[in-house]
Amino acid sequence: MRSRARRARWHWGWIAPPVLLAALIAGTAIGETRIPAATVLQVLGNKLFGTVYPVARIDEGIIWNYRLARAVVAAACGAGLALSGVVLQALLRNALADPYLLGISAGASTGAVAVTVAGFGAGALSLSTGAFAGALLAFVMVAALARAAGGGTGLQAAGVIVLAGIAGAQLFNAMTAFLIAKSANAEQARGIMFWLLGNLSGARWQDSLVAVPAAALGLGVCLWHVRSLDAFTFGADSAASLGINVRRVQAVLIGAAALVTALIVSLVGAIGFVGLVIPHAMRFLVGGRHRLLVPASALAGAVFLIAADIVSRILIPGQVLPIGVITALIGAPAFAAILIRGRARK
Repeated sequence: MRSRARRARWHWGWIAPPVLLAALIAGTAIGETRIPAATVLQVLGNKLFGTVYPVARIDEGIIWNYRLARAVVAAACGAGLALSGVVLQALLRNALADPYLLGISAGASTGAVAVTVAGFGAGALSLSTGAFAGALLAFVMVAALARAAGGGTGLQAAGVIVLAGIAGAQLFNAMTAFLIAKSANAEQARGIMFWLLGNLSGARWQDSLVAVPAAALGLGVCLWHVRSLDAFTFGADSAASLGINVRRVQAVLIGAAALVTALIVSLVGAIGFVGLVIPHAMRFLVGGRHRLLVPASALAGAVFLIAADIVSRILIPGQVLPIGVITALIGAPAFAAILIRGRARK
């Protein structure tokens, strides 16, 4: 079994880089105007390795300063959201858990808007700090509400926590709308509402300095706790019987998931269903062992969000859709399929 696990890790070690590179090249080449992949590679060679391929300045600017930066941010955000979904589904033993459905994204949005628009913290708090505080508050509130409602087992427990998440998300969305109506002018309100739907249009290289470390943090924490995640799939009592410090591990993993979600929301807004759909798809392909599920989900989340961003740019000619619209169009049917599958198993 150990030999098989080592071979699997080695396979991921050489599969992931070319797949991710191909997705980044596709995300850079495909858009409102198509740019040949050869031109993208020439620009990368010029910028990264000092080559001197002749490339038009306008093409170089579009590729390097706009599309490639946007693709990198999309990949990091997709990986981070998928890993947050893996963590929440394992810890809560709930197939329907993800940052969007549990209200964590909504809480992060409220915290970010409270800091930037309403001026909470009097300038002492950053956007990411406000988003992190809102995400943690939302998770604590949803968990407390689900506990007070009685929970249950199986599909009943899943339904209770999803209902609690919906209630929390609606509350924080209402608070966000109130803060916007009270403190933002018309121009700010339009920009914030578009951002709340998930928006990568403003993604630049400085955003990657936040998005990439956030995804790396999520991946590192998950890989460090793969055995704990495996144990939690059988319940907290089983994890404790295996010698795992349940409270400490829960605090670290939930804190990491909330922080990653908050950082992503502070950059690109609330993007839904990535953390729900990707872990389920990867479980179907690689199984439930987190040693394989974690890197597979990170890679698939990155590729999925790059693909969704491409679709958002080309679906309607001359117009860029919020990326949250695309993920919802894919995620909502997947959510229904998961519900039906759970009912059939019961």
